[in-house]
Amino acid sequence: MSTPGELRDLAVDVAQKAGAHVLARRQGHIDVAHTKSNVNDVVTAVDKESEQMIFELLSAARPDDGFFGEEGQNGESRSGITWVVDPIDGTVNFLYGIPHYAISIAAVEGPPNPAEWTVLAGAVFNPATGELFHAAKDQGSFLGEQRLSVAEPVPIENALWLTGFAYSEKYRRAQGEMLSSVIPLVRDIRRMGTASLDLATIAAGRANIYFERTLSPWDHAAGELLVTEAGGVVRGFGDDTPSREALFAGHPQMVENFQALVSDRGGDVALADIS
Repeated sequence: MSTPGELRDLAVDVAQKAGAHVLARRQGHIDVAHTKSNVNDVVTAVDKESEQMIFELLSAARPDDGFFGEEGQNGESRSGITWVVDPIDGTVNFLYGIPHYAISIAAVEGPPNPAEWTVLAGAVFNPATGELFHAAKDQGSFLGEQRLSVAEPVPIENALWLTGFAYSEKYRRAQGEMLSSVIPLVRDIRRMGTASLDLATIAAGRANIYFERTLSPWDHAAGELLVTEAGGVVRGFGDDTPSREALFAGHPQMVENFQALVSDRGGDVALADIS
C-alpha cells in the first residue's frame, strides 16, 4: 500500500494533466451536454472527458483501487483505497468562462462515504489560475510549496462566510431565508460556486467560515483534508461528520460559533423536513 504522500503526488499529477485538458477545451465553444437533477444542474462534454481521463490515469497507476466519480464512473476497490473525484467542480463557472473551477481528486481509505472514510490524500487544481492545493494525511496542507493555516477565530460580526446554494428550488428557498437572517450579523458573504475551492480558501486563511448544505462526497473529499491538515475542522451539525445535511469548515472555534448561530436562526432543520 502506498503512503499518503505517494497518493498525494499521484493526485497532483493526474489533476494537473486533467486540468491542462480542461483548460485547452475551454478555449473553444462549450455547450451543455445534458442536465441532471434539474435544468440548473448542468454537465458539459468536458466534464465527461475529464472524468474518463482521470479514471484511465489512476487505473493505469493503481489498478486495484476503487473509483467514485461525479459523472458516473465507478469501480470497486480491491486495495481498500478509493479515488473520489469531481472532474470539474464549478461546471456553471466553467460553462460561462468564469475562471473559478477546479479538478478535485482525493484518495480515501474505506468506502466513499464521509461517515466511514479516512481521507489520505487530495489535490484541488484550478487550471484557469494555476493554483494547486494539495495535502497528505499528517503531512500538512499546501498551496504549491506554501504551507497553509486556517485563519484565527474572529467575532462573528467580523467573519467572511463562504457558502453555496442547492439546485433544488425548495432548498434554495430555505437557503435564501437563512442567508437573509444571517447576513446582517457577519462582515460579508461570498458565493463563488466551487465547493472544493471554497474549502481550499478556508485552508489558506482567506476566509473565516464555510457553511453549505446538500453537498455530495466528491464536492468535499479533497477539500476536507486541505482544511484539517491546515489546522481546521470539518463537521456537520454538532459533532456529526460532514454530509449532505451540512458541512461547516474553519478554525474549531469559528465552526462552533457558527454552528450555534445557524441553529439559533433555524438553519438546522433536516433536509427531509423542508418543503
